[in-house]
Amino acid sequence: MTVTQPAGGVAAPAPAPGGGRDRYFDLLRAIALFRVVLYHLMGWAWLPVAFPSMGVMFALAGNLMARSLGKRPALEVVRGRMRRLLPPLWLLGAVGVSGMLLAGWGPDDEGHPGWWWLHLTFWILPLSDPPYGESLPGVHGLLADGWAVDLAVPLWYLRAYLWFVLLSPLLLRALRAAPWPTVLSPLALSAALEFGVLSVSSWRLDSTLSDFGAFGACWLLGMAHQEGVLRRLPRYVVPSLAPAVAGFALWYALGHGFRAGHDLDDMPFAQSLWSFAAVLLLLHLSPSWTDWPRPLRRWDRLVTLLNSRAVTIYLWHNVCIDAVEGLWDRLWGVPGLEEHASWLLLSPWPQLPAVWALTALCVVCCGWAEDLAARRRPRLWPDGSRSLAQNLSPGRRRR
Repeated sequence: MTVTQPAGGVAAPAPAPGGGRDRYFDLLRAIALFRVVLYHLMGWAWLPVAFPSMGVMFALAGNLMARSLGKRPALEVVRGRMRRLLPPLWLLGAVGVSGMLLAGWGPDDEGHPGWWWLHLTFWILPLSDPPYGESLPGVHGLLADGWAVDLAVPLWYLRAYLWFVLLSPLLLRALRAAPWPTVLSPLALSAALEFGVLSVSSWRLDSTLSDFGAFGACWLLGMAHQEGVLRRLPRYVVPSLAPAVAGFALWYALGHGFRAGHDLDDMPFAQSLWSFAAVLLLLHLSPSWTDWPRPLRRWDRLVTLLNSRAVTIYLWHNVCIDAVEGLWDRLWGVPGLEEHASWLLLSPWPQLPAVWALTALCVVCCGWAEDLAARRRPRLWPDGSRSLAQNLSPGRRRR
């Protein structure tokens, strides 16, 4: 399994129990998305431990899915979630696949042209991982080597998200019938795959099952939170259980080569336990803010923007990183920089603002697909400021 932040998250901002948006969930999603971008640029192994973004985003999406299923027919909810998910993917595919074809990628790359054409449909409906030009070189001065891989590999999240959405009506019924056996079943699946009790010959099926085992408990915890299952636990259970599970997960990871280049993303079983523990604790603490606490109000517009464009940021940020790295490589040819400022060329920190600047450009250029998917009027920069002004009556606006 290769983990790259949905992100961030694919779901829309979670509603608060009393209506409106739950700003605590909005904050978690924004932090998760920022951590994903930072991790893909820096590559620090400890970042997924400090904040397990993918588990958090799956949990928030599961919470919203359970809320929707409690109000509308299952088929309508599933169709609505797929409608929100797919148009941003199609836009990425239109640009990315076209670029790969122009670079020389084609049916012969997989050895069986017929299978290539069939697998190409996964760019339309991501029931499995779509094909991509793994061996394509970079575009000199524009994109670093591996850009096609970085563009396509993050789509594992959309594939996993889609399967969770399709299975959610059944998962919710199982959760209501047997809450904790249902929540813990993905952990059992992950353990069975890890220790060889269950083996799958097909890599496509294996990756799907592996991701379900790694993050299914997080999705189900989000549903359980919405259904009130967590509130029925004695208050001392989660603070006692979560650290113990997290400690075991970290012990297991350290015993299986946890390091830079081989972190939790490459250890589905350790990932499943660590994410489960972290999500359980975060949902236990859940304060359900309908309004921001005073110290966080300054971040309202940024958090709103990140939530409104979570899919766009998740899908395009890796390409932005490749573009910045390609441009950074050209700086080695600037006279004097290599001799007097090599630290600037070697450090990823100066690249971070450039990555976010390019990502902001993608938000402006491609974010409209999220609005069309949600059947909203397209907006260039949906940070909430305009909608706030519209909500003010004319007599109360400043003149």
